[in-house]
Amino acid sequence: MHADLQTFRHDQPTRMGVLMVNLGTPDAPDRASVRRYLKEFLWDPRVVEVPRPAWWFVLNGVILNTRPGRSAKAYQKIWTEQGSPLLTISMQQRDALVQELARRFGCDVPVALGMRYGNPSIASALDELRGAGARRILVLPLYPQYSATTTASIFDAVTAELRRWRWLPELRFVNHYHDEPAYIGALATSVRRHLDEYGDAEKLLLSFHGIPEEYFHKGDPYYCECQKTGRLLAEQLGLDDERWLLSFQSRLGPKQWLQPYTDKTLEGLAQSGVKSLQVLCPGFSVDCLETLEEIAMEDRDIFLEAGGERFEYIPCLNASAEHIDMLAGLVDQHTQGWGAPMDEPSDVLRRAAALGAAQ
Repeated sequence: MHADLQTFRHDQPTRMGVLMVNLGTPDAPDRASVRRYLKEFLWDPRVVEVPRPAWWFVLNGVILNTRPGRSAKAYQKIWTEQGSPLLTISMQQRDALVQELARRFGCDVPVALGMRYGNPSIASALDELRGAGARRILVLPLYPQYSATTTASIFDAVTAELRRWRWLPELRFVNHYHDEPAYIGALATSVRRHLDEYGDAEKLLLSFHGIPEEYFHKGDPYYCECQKTGRLLAEQLGLDDERWLLSFQSRLGPKQWLQPYTDKTLEGLAQSGVKSLQVLCPGFSVDCLETLEEIAMEDRDIFLEAGGERFEYIPCLNASAEHIDMLAGLVDQHTQGWGAPMDEPSDVLRRAAALGAAQ
């Protein structure tokens, strides 16, 4: 018997809820935890589009025997007393969004945090919303630019869990927000705030996470949405074409990924005589391994060793007021029509009892 049928009550409250989802993180910065996380992540057919039998041997025979140790050392560089930066900041975002939604809607709107890989899981977050009486759920992936490797994978996980539910909630899904004015404005505010404190640099580099180039040729819109985000941000900052550029980071394996590559771009800029550089990662909503270790540490060293003199990483939007305001605006925009008054639980219970339901 389905769990939701067993726990149903006529007097349970009915409300709207938000499922906020990010990529995920290992439970700890050790080899075993990282291996467990990578196994779940890299086995997702949305992430690696390789026939399963062949990929199983590569993943289990090679990658999971070599990569977890290296990745664990990288995680150890950024781990804090509170744990994974991605998880702790995501929790701050969730708490701030709850407060902002209460202010906007005039009532409590439950927000549950789920990770596509690792903990807290999407299944546990959905169960949390069900327990809060959320019969209308907005799924909010924290990926500004759509990709099948990220946004669509969240859809897969949500619907896979809901296949186990008897009574499905009404569901809406935010596909992307790469060109939302409030998102571009929040990025611009972040850059201007950094410039006010540290001054200008010769170049601003916008580094996005990469995907295999073949995914783009198969129809994934991610590359185009990254380009639009970059163009809109440059326009809002008033940057001419010589002041900014865009690249892609975090490639994995021998296949060609979206180019230009961030590490090669940094090396080339320094060798061409660029001495000062600022880097922003607009595709990441939260600082994580790819920004704090790859960009702010590894890529900084690449730039400086190639002849650069000043490298500054501009943090992600994280739990900034502008970011939370933008996310709340997305929720407001995508839940239009869900504001109709709900029946009071006591009224529902009274009517159900009149029809012979057990108290």
